[in-house]
Amino acid sequence: MELDRAWQRVAATARRAVAEGLVVGAAGNVSERVGDLVVVTPSGVRYGDLGPEERVVVDLDGRQVAGRLRPTSELALHLGVYRTIGARAVVHTHAVHATAVSALVDEVPPVHYITAELGGVVRVAPYATYGTQELADHVLHALRDRAGCLMRNHGTVTHGPDLETAYERTAHLEWICRVWLLARGAGNPSLLSHEEMDRVVEKFRGYGQPGRGEGRTG
Repeated sequence: MELDRAWQRVAATARRAVAEGLVVGAAGNVSERVGDLVVVTPSGVRYGDLGPEERVVVDLDGRQVAGRLRPTSELALHLGVYRTIGARAVVHTHAVHATAVSALVDEVPPVHYITAELGGVVRVAPYATYGTQELADHVLHALRDRAGCLMRNHGTVTHGPDLETAYERTAHLEWICRVWLLARGAGNPSLLSHEEMDRVVEKFRGYGQPGRGEGRTG
């Protein structure tokens, strides 16, 4: 039953990403860890077509234990995050503004304090062919002490203690990238200093209401 509920959350998150413009068609992928298993979107299936028959479950070594479809081509990336970071959910998108920024910089310029929700200045992982272990390794390096990163000429990866948090981090990362692109197109935007980013990251550690998630602002 828990795997069924996890799949419902994964499919709903994938459809939300389409509805909110973070992915098109079957681009990107979503997963949630349940114990030593991972529920993940299948490869090449449009998110609007995700139903019970499209559920895919693998173990932490990548062995498929349920489902008739192949798992996402970025399975190595998802499993790497679960094995090394201890996250419970991963969201990967091809969000337009974030993907554009990934082709321009090595770090996302800290144009807004919400950057702290990702753990600090967001890094851009070097380019590698999609679905390869090389790409997964680059992403894991860029994610050290961070809850998200960009992938050069590719998109975003975020993780969290649950899918809601992982998705919110993706949406915030896309928003930060959009703000910077708009500001950069109009002039030379001011950026937060490393010292200020350190202060805001520390404030985020105790932000919000106890027991009601992490990293929310407002």
